[in-house]
Amino acid sequence: MHFNQLHINTPLMQSVALSQYINGNVWLKIEAMQPSGSFKTRGIGLACREYISNGAERLVTSSGGNAGLAVAYAGRKYGVKTTVVVPETTTQKAIELIQAEQAEVIVEGASWDESHQYACNLYKGESAYIHPFDDPLVWKGHATMIDEIAELELTPDAVVLSVGGGGLLCGVLEGLHRHGWTDVPVIAVETEGADSLRQAVLADKLVSLAAIESIATTLGAKRVTQTALDWTKKHKVINHVVSDLKAVEACAKFVDHHRILVEPACGASLSAIYQPIESLQDKRDILVVVCGGVGVSMKQLQKWLQELS
Repeated sequence: MHFNQLHINTPLMQSVALSQYINGNVWLKIEAMQPSGSFKTRGIGLACREYISNGAERLVTSSGGNAGLAVAYAGRKYGVKTTVVVPETTTQKAIELIQAEQAEVIVEGASWDESHQYACNLYKGESAYIHPFDDPLVWKGHATMIDEIAELELTPDAVVLSVGGGGLLCGVLEGLHRHGWTDVPVIAVETEGADSLRQAVLADKLVSLAAIESIATTLGAKRVTQTALDWTKKHKVINHVVSDLKAVEACAKFVDHHRILVEPACGASLSAIYQPIESLQDKRDILVVVCGGVGVSMKQLQKWLQELS
């Protein structure tokens, strides 16, 4: 059987609106346009394709929403049964979207880490466990977004992205190095209460957060992958942490500017433009990965704004 790739080449758009906040040009890689609603379609789609090609007859994953939806989408497209374990913090909208892709959803655990432990006991025999962020196949798939940017002959002076478990960071860095862009700094943005990468960098070792205390639940990995921390030692990665309020405000502004609704996890990186950080002030072409996210609605966004303001 031939398995087609699941991700699409997403638009790269210069944002006049966001460029007004800095001294250069802001380029948006609109990963929110992926079939599953986030960049996860890239890496997870590739991983699912490889595992199914090698004989997997069932897919199992754990997710705060977006990775689970990407696996469910892959399972439906490839005709394979899928089980997604989600934490209690997952929005009802995300659960319904996963179920709409014909996947079984199990709610287990207060955070992704607990869901992950539960899911690891589910897959056996001909099943494959699809890790949301800690798999070289996932990183390889995410790196394709940099390939697309290189084809358009844009060399960014900086890349801004959000960090949860570190899968997107690892993939983007893999892509940057593949194209020789080894001196392009990456701004790794997290929300307060979900800043496992920053804590790891400060401690110079992996750190497990006691709990996830952020509404950006799709950034809610208590511990990043070791590879993400390793990358910070061989590439210029600038940690930046924003409040939930700033992330949500950025989502609201982005809807006004570009009519695209994204999660607070994505708003976190957008907030680094709306309230520009010092390390971006001298950059001419800034690439922002608009990672997307499906666990949000206008009603929910307005509720967060009211609660956090």
